[in-house]
Amino acid sequence: MYKQKAMLRLGDIAPNFKAKTSLGEIDFYEYLGDSWGVLFSHPADYTPVCTTELGKTASLKQEFDKRNVKVMALSVDDVESHKGWIKDINETQGVEVTFPIIADEDKSISEAYGMMHPNASTTFTVRSLFIIAPDKTVKLIISYPASTGRNFQEILRVIDSLQLTANYSVATPADWKEGEDVVVSPSIKTEDIPAKFPKGFKEIKPYLRMTPQPNK
Repeated sequence: MYKQKAMLRLGDIAPNFKAKTSLGEIDFYEYLGDSWGVLFSHPADYTPVCTTELGKTASLKQEFDKRNVKVMALSVDDVESHKGWIKDINETQGVEVTFPIIADEDKSISEAYGMMHPNASTTFTVRSLFIIAPDKTVKLIISYPASTGRNFQEILRVIDSLQLTANYSVATPADWKEGEDVVVSPSIKTEDIPAKFPKGFKEIKPYLRMTPQPNK
């Protein structure tokens, strides 16, 4: 009988692991180094939605690189299956998959990260995605059902927000995109805003102050 483990939560340390992958054996922490990381799971190899997702990820390599993000995919199939599937992805999506795909045959990584949702499937991972900061803390968790492909523009958008808000006392509003105005943190007193944000600010309400993106 499947035993549900405690789910990872935001701010938790991402569990380290060693695993066989399409690029050889990898230690997760060593692979990430001082980069940000995206770890995402797939129900199985040779499935149509996953094929488009890994193709999209490969096509966005430059976008991940310029954000200092390393990507790893995972499914419960073995390395040889991954290698054969990569050939199909490259052929059908017009890309070259260069990131590793983890072979989690014993489901130990899937269970450690809460990628197994027994009410959805007791044998396959759901479409979980984790964004992990350089200090190895979990910054974002998204889980999709097997029937719904991920929005990778949203993933890039969230990475932009996380990296911005890690360095400045700001938050990003609804539907924010790189280059748009941001929210000044409520912890900053209004009289202190000009010194911290010399580009100026707009006070909509005492608790809602907007300022141009500070690193642009």
